[in-house]
Amino acid sequence: MVGRAGWFRNTVAAVLVLAMPAACTSGPAAPGTPATAPPSSQASPSPTAPPGPRGNLYAEAGADMLADPAKAAKPLVYVPHTHSGDVWVIDPVTFAVVGRYPVGKEIQHVVPAFDMNTLYATDDLTNQVLPFDPRTGLPGKLIPVTDPYNMYFTMDGQYAISVAEARRELVWYDPHTWAQRDVTPVPDCGGVDHADFSPDGRTAVFTCEFGGRVAVIDIPSHHVLRIINMPIRHTHMGPQDIRLAPDGSVYYIADSDAGGLWVLDGTANAVLRFIPTGLGAHGLYLSRDAQQLYVTNRLEGSVSVLDAYTGQVLTKWRIPGGGSPDMGNLTADGTQLWLSGRYDQVVYVLSTKDGSLLKKIPVGNGPHGLCVWPQPGRYSLGHTGITR
Repeated sequence: MVGRAGWFRNTVAAVLVLAMPAACTSGPAAPGTPATAPPSSQASPSPTAPPGPRGNLYAEAGADMLADPAKAAKPLVYVPHTHSGDVWVIDPVTFAVVGRYPVGKEIQHVVPAFDMNTLYATDDLTNQVLPFDPRTGLPGKLIPVTDPYNMYFTMDGQYAISVAEARRELVWYDPHTWAQRDVTPVPDCGGVDHADFSPDGRTAVFTCEFGGRVAVIDIPSHHVLRIINMPIRHTHMGPQDIRLAPDGSVYYIADSDAGGLWVLDGTANAVLRFIPTGLGAHGLYLSRDAQQLYVTNRLEGSVSVLDAYTGQVLTKWRIPGGGSPDMGNLTADGTQLWLSGRYDQVVYVLSTKDGSLLKKIPVGNGPHGLCVWPQPGRYSLGHTGITR
């Protein structure tokens, strides 16, 4: 989220981490009083339970497994810009920019709604989101939302959660009326940032970039259950993206300053180990068969490819000439990985077959939480397209 300064510490930090035992510290629970919200009009999906040691929580988000709303969508790539406040839209077939839409001041992410019928461009500085109709690629009317740096949806579709980074809060909304339902203070989670949910959707783990830790949230009560420190707490560009392994056994947590991934156990109680990947580890994306985990190393212009179950590093793809791969997603068929070039005013398109650079597309200054749409899956949990 911030600049390149401090990256030279990463290699030393990674070496130190490997020599240190894992540890965790639990902090006090923060109060929260959830209000009663009207039932969601969207039927609640049944959580996918891991069927065995190599279970796959993402089995229904395989290649081209599109739900009806996704089938109706026009294939497009939405690129939010933090500097101009615009969303640029790219045709993924021709690689041409086909639209530019002003939203506000600082657009962080384009987030698919739980029911996949809407995409939301989040502007944390002007406290609003701009909905896009994925069937046409056109924007609608602005919606007031408190400090939406990032946004997630609970697994039952009942709440949209605005990740109010600057306020150290999670703000809970009815995702249909956008009436505010609750606020969860997370004062010990500086830089509250990215999240992922347990297999049953009852807990969520939010990363704290400026705290070097994560916050575990109880979804039914909206309470903070515990705070878990990383074995080495990086507080400049610390914990970033987070992704649950396909079998639900662990959470992978990218740490930019550490240059790799912390591995948190699947019950979100203890950090188990560290996996070095590269300078500026940031975004985490699963292959369509959920066998591989792609890690964007933003400060060295590379993508590390890991076994999604074991965390073993399989290979590393380097962008020719370097770059700053940040956030994005795969195409519906899984053959391409689209990533924003955060510091280089471009979008990268990589082949997932061999990591070769298929295209480098010039965009505006500060491209960030890029959304490739449509995505496979039954429902969206938010961010740039976490689907299950």
